[in-house]
Amino acid sequence: MIDFTKLSSPLANTINVNGDEYLYFGGTAYLGIPQSDDFLKLYIEGIKKYGLNNGTSRTNNVQLGIYDEVEAYASAKFGAQAALITSSGYLAAQLLVQNLSGSREISYAPASHPALWLTEDPKITGTFTEWSANLVDEINNSDKENWVIVTNSMNNLFPEIYDFSFVSKLNKQVILIVDDSHGIGINNNGLSALSIIPQSENLKTILVASMAKALGVDAGLVLGPSDLIQDLKRSNMFLGASPPSAAGLYAFKNGSEIYESQLSKLKNNTAKVAEVLAKSNNWHFVDQFPVFLAKNADLSARLLQQKILVSSFPYPDKNGPKVNRIVLSSWHSRADIETLLQAIT
Repeated sequence: MIDFTKLSSPLANTINVNGDEYLYFGGTAYLGIPQSDDFLKLYIEGIKKYGLNNGTSRTNNVQLGIYDEVEAYASAKFGAQAALITSSGYLAAQLLVQNLSGSREISYAPASHPALWLTEDPKITGTFTEWSANLVDEINNSDKENWVIVTNSMNNLFPEIYDFSFVSKLNKQVILIVDDSHGIGINNNGLSALSIIPQSENLKTILVASMAKALGVDAGLVLGPSDLIQDLKRSNMFLGASPPSAAGLYAFKNGSEIYESQLSKLKNNTAKVAEVLAKSNNWHFVDQFPVFLAKNADLSARLLQQKILVSSFPYPDKNGPKVNRIVLSSWHSRADIETLLQAIT
């Protein structure tokens, strides 16, 4: 059995183990930012400008201006009134649910990410469509006036981009927390899920995302209404935590052309694979999202014999059946895609 858990080189389109090279189609670096030479140059510029890290909290009397600058940049880029940046997506998610739940009634969607849980698994079953229809009835017929809804923007394991049209039917005061970690930067033409969620007077939508996936930066991002963002910035959790590396945020702010170029490459790779796999009933995928779920449980073992490594793990727990997925990235070349297609068709 080959062990891929103790690699000594960075993840890329190829992985070397025991002298053998494997084509790699897994992970979450959808835009290939960790292997982008142009982005790395910006990151090094940021290190030279701001140093390796900043271990002081955002309440310190001496501050780097880059944090406010990038928060303003991110809010404008992704279509929000304001933004908040933390050191990780997990911290950003906990900051939201712990500070916004309060006296409000909270409802979780199926498959909400564990970073969003207040305590243990809320154990919500069924499909998103079933849950959202039932939730509209529950909220509208409830005597409780203030609610928090917690959900992902999509399911990246069994690819599905969620339909949020149900929120326009709600008649109570609702804060909608949406985890867009797997969508931001690639879905909605590289923007965020805020662009597809209906707006209404009784609804406040606040988006949270790990920037470590498509955006390639170790940080957490919160986007939302100015009043909610300002309240969160006054919380002990935000004030007491060190911010992320300024160098990464510098690269993010100055890398717009890189992101656009990488997204174009990803779209081309995804369209090529989708065109071929659409002819078979053995795959499940959604338009323009670079993840392809295989219905064949033996796929990963068969591909491994051909030196191709895909995402494969048991779900929903260690005793569950293996979920085999092909994950595309901008770092995959045309030759990589051709090799993959020859192996799976």
